[in-house]
Amino acid sequence: MTTKKANWLFLTTILVHIGVVLFLNFAGDRISMGIIMNFILSEGILMVPALLFLLAFEWGKRPSEPRVYGMEPVIPNTPRPFEAAAFHKVKITTLLMIALCTFLVMPLVVVLNALSMFFADNAMASLQGDIVDTPFPVMLFMIGIFGPFCEEFVFRGVIYRSYRRKEGKINNGRYNNACGGGIRAILLSAFLFGLMHMNFNQMFYAFAMGIFLALLVEAAGSLWASVFCHMFFNSIEVVLMYVSSHVLGSAYGKTAGEAAEEAVAAVTTQALLAALSVYLIIAAVATPIAVCVVIWIAKNEGRQQAFAALFARRRVGRQTGNVGRQQAGQGLQGMPQTESQTETSGYLLSVPLIVAVVLCFGYMSLEFFL
Repeated sequence: MTTKKANWLFLTTILVHIGVVLFLNFAGDRISMGIIMNFILSEGILMVPALLFLLAFEWGKRPSEPRVYGMEPVIPNTPRPFEAAAFHKVKITTLLMIALCTFLVMPLVVVLNALSMFFADNAMASLQGDIVDTPFPVMLFMIGIFGPFCEEFVFRGVIYRSYRRKEGKINNGRYNNACGGGIRAILLSAFLFGLMHMNFNQMFYAFAMGIFLALLVEAAGSLWASVFCHMFFNSIEVVLMYVSSHVLGSAYGKTAGEAAEEAVAAVTTQALLAALSVYLIIAAVATPIAVCVVIWIAKNEGRQQAFAALFARRRVGRQTGNVGRQQAGQGLQGMPQTESQTETSGYLLSVPLIVAVVLCFGYMSLEFFL
């Protein structure tokens, strides 16, 4: 998809989310949903608009569409929605190193989570009691597998990939940043990923994770890299949540849900400061190692040149835009100009995206007034 369509997709997703919340609030007791249906509904709000947009704009192109920046011509009537997400094979060694990366980045997430808790409630902790009272396999699937797949498909597979088409070069479906400038796409898609959680607590560490996950996609050249990392990260969190709750419940003769709720309520500012001081030191050591592992993954997948170019200064897009304007309707080398070609000289931001961001901050700010 183009950048403008990706921005419209994000705005649509936010409007659907707000609309569903308002509907459920007005419906009151007439609609009763458990924790499982809440998770399914949350991921459906992401996936349904994304799939509809892909079916509308990526199902197939005209056979006259020229080759764009090295991409293969699109065969008409070829279903392309899932191809648009760049699911490509990765090496087993890459998956093992991604698992190591996940462990290494977790202290940074803990630090950001603790910092946000000084002015915002812990969103996941408030649900911990309901989560641990649900059978473990169900929550492991919902939080550890289903949720990460949906979120990665939408944010790294659709939105980020759309921004990368604008910022750089996608060759044969893979990320090939010959012209640099992909950092803007990484930062913006990570920012939107944080906003999607619709609370200040998760927004901060989701933003950091969004950057890390996009770098993994670039290093491995496949969406499976971020999907596996996200699944592994969430699965670890679910396991730790259940283990800690059941241990506390057994020690004090309470159910896991009751123990989890009391543990959350017992967190004090002093405890946060103590945890923050310890994990800050650990994160200062582990995070640079995680970056080194990401660089190793790029080398392992034979993408060190493309990954290094990600941090190069952007130098082709503006020239391409000038050529498009000069040739008045003709693309590079005399080919008909396409939307993908003309878009490289513009901005990632657009009015729909700005509206969506304002709505997100307005919605999240209600936490301080309600």
